[in-house]
Amino acid sequence: MTGHHQTLALVLFSVVIAVTLGITTWVSRNRHGSAEEFYAGGRLFSPMENGFAIAGDYMSAASFLGISGLIALFGYDGLLYSVGFLVAWLLVLFLVAELVRNCGRFTLADVVAARMKERPVRIAAGTSSVTVSVLYLVAQMVGAGSLVALLLGRTGAAAQAWTVIGVGALMVIYVSLGGMRATTWIQIVKAVLLLGGTIVLTVLVLMRFHGDFDRLLLTAAERSGHGSAFLAPGLKYGGDWTARLDFISLGLALVLGTAGLPHILSRFYTVPTARAARRSVVWSIGLIGGFYLMTIVLGFGAAAIVGPEAVRTSNAAGNTAVPLLALDLGGGADSTWGTVLFAIVAAIAFATILAVVAGITLASSASVAHDLYASLRRRRAEPYSEVAVARTAAVGIGALAIGLGLLARDLNVAFLVGLAFAVAASANLPVLLYSLFWRGFTTRGAVWAVYGGLVPALALVVLSPVVSGSPESLFPDVDFQYFPLQNPGLVSIPLGFVAGWLGTVTSAEPPDDAKHAEIEVRSLTGAGAV
Repeated sequence: MTGHHQTLALVLFSVVIAVTLGITTWVSRNRHGSAEEFYAGGRLFSPMENGFAIAGDYMSAASFLGISGLIALFGYDGLLYSVGFLVAWLLVLFLVAELVRNCGRFTLADVVAARMKERPVRIAAGTSSVTVSVLYLVAQMVGAGSLVALLLGRTGAAAQAWTVIGVGALMVIYVSLGGMRATTWIQIVKAVLLLGGTIVLTVLVLMRFHGDFDRLLLTAAERSGHGSAFLAPGLKYGGDWTARLDFISLGLALVLGTAGLPHILSRFYTVPTARAARRSVVWSIGLIGGFYLMTIVLGFGAAAIVGPEAVRTSNAAGNTAVPLLALDLGGGADSTWGTVLFAIVAAIAFATILAVVAGITLASSASVAHDLYASLRRRRAEPYSEVAVARTAAVGIGALAIGLGLLARDLNVAFLVGLAFAVAASANLPVLLYSLFWRGFTTRGAVWAVYGGLVPALALVVLSPVVSGSPESLFPDVDFQYFPLQNPGLVSIPLGFVAGWLGTVTSAEPPDDAKHAEIEVRSLTGAGAV
């Protein structure tokens, strides 16, 4: 990259950081230190504002960088991520949004603990929420490292490492100072920027092919080196039965995982009523649906214009396909418009990463303070408030995410998010649905549902090709691969549901019919909701 190119992009990066820090500082001056303010922004956001914030939270680096890169490299098979991420919102709309808003207060554990023994349930749900959040954070860190390494023209570990450390430090500042209110406004600004940038790139790609989408697809297939196979299923997931089962496993994780993501569930508490929560989801589905349709154009556009080999040369996982596409659409590396467009896209992607990591860190620190700390603390008065603990937890979670992000820097960000979705669908979704809809559900069932999905999911990832046994693994020089699938969802999601059922039917504790009736009325009508 030219020096002018780098300078302009760095200036825009600095502007993004300055604006987001300005929002955080402005919000922190007008807040009070209550838990409701820190965790839920005072529940004062409108459905439209929250819808944009949900979209901003959901349209992560995995979507903007990772999905487009997978489509550029693998064609049709990369579309699974776009379809899975979008279809998942129907489950959220019809089964989760309103009920969670009515039954909970700040976290997933609030919903489950409403009719169970609080201590074991909160510890289990809090542990699961933190685990899912950290896995999701790792994907954002990897995206940040790939992006800035491309900007600086350096692919070495040092450039990516300092980028990951910088993003981690910024997210701790956002959460510690501004809480949910600052995080929400950062996500709204980011959603507008991301949608605007994606629209511009989509229009430029279609203009390059005179609006002929068929010509775009055919050109992408020609440049891919795979011919018509690039536009058909099977390039990535169709080689053998293991690959096909991996395809099914990933699809299950993407469709079922969204309803169990802690940072998505926490967004429903920022609006005043359940009706507002439902309308927020409708807003977000419209925004997210349009965005994922455009990522299809960008992915095939990168294949047709940049070429899969150039994308793979820049980043083996395809995470830099969109910035390279922007550079080419503007006229190339030596052109003024190419430099400007690349810099703008890189800055938008960086803003995307900053906003998403802030939302995830807030949700995970809330789980640490509101669920784990509140359950484990001693009876005597504590010197620190729950909010102070949440701010401290943000630092620890940030440090952990930085370390794991450095370790996983060569993996595709969309693939990493797929793992987080699998863990969320395995550990969080079973206990959430059982708590809302099963009258006979018990405390033992809730604890077993969480750990019965969480532990197998993590164990299967450790024993999978993701960690060892192949050149693309985290540890390519060792081999303790015993589970053939890269995504554990096909096995771990059913195990979570079975464990919850087994724990309930073997429990000596009778279900509390009165509490279930109370939760049922509250979830459906909002009577007694916070």
